[in-house]
Amino acid sequence: MAKFIIGTKENMTQIFDKDGRVHPATVLKAEPVTVAQVKNKEVDGYEAVQVGYGEKKEKNINRAQKTKGNFEGYKEFEGVGEYKVGDKIDISTFAEGDRIEISSISKGKGFQGVVKRHGFHGGRRSHGQKHSEREPGSIGATGPQRVFKGKKMGGRMGSDRVTLKKVEILQIDKENNQLVVRGAVPGRKGTVVEIKG
Repeated sequence: MAKFIIGTKENMTQIFDKDGRVHPATVLKAEPVTVAQVKNKEVDGYEAVQVGYGEKKEKNINRAQKTKGNFEGYKEFEGVGEYKVGDKIDISTFAEGDRIEISSISKGKGFQGVVKRHGFHGGRRSHGQKHSEREPGSIGATGPQRVFKGKKMGGRMGSDRVTLKKVEILQIDKENNQLVVRGAVPGRKGTVVEIKG
């Protein structure tokens, strides 16, 4: 069966290995999750395992969800093997040195211009250029007299689902339910992170 769990991004730190080399690392808190629903092809049209994570006050749960439990949120994982409703999954399934896949939502940056969003150089800073340091420049074509679809322009940036593959687990703290992984993980502190083995 595949390894998987839900966690939250805690903070970044540094880890020293046996040779004294330092590695940038991210701390992920992965509390045990519970299988809330098992989906199959006959009923749902696809096979998946739905897990519940976190805890919600009973007064904040609607009647339809009370049958599943008082979970804060739910995530689905496809192709992970056979599980039964009520099964508990914790970080003991993972081991140091494992390569995992991490998915999360990146930090939102709002509406940004072409310099920040696409790395444009902007206009020249000399010879009578006025207020054009960060402008995009020409955006249309003379012949068609229109702007082509897909043109790199200013717009909403961030808040995208980002998946990192082959991320190495550097340390596991089973007492505090923490995974320490190499490198940076997208998102702010507290972002919900999907972890697959």
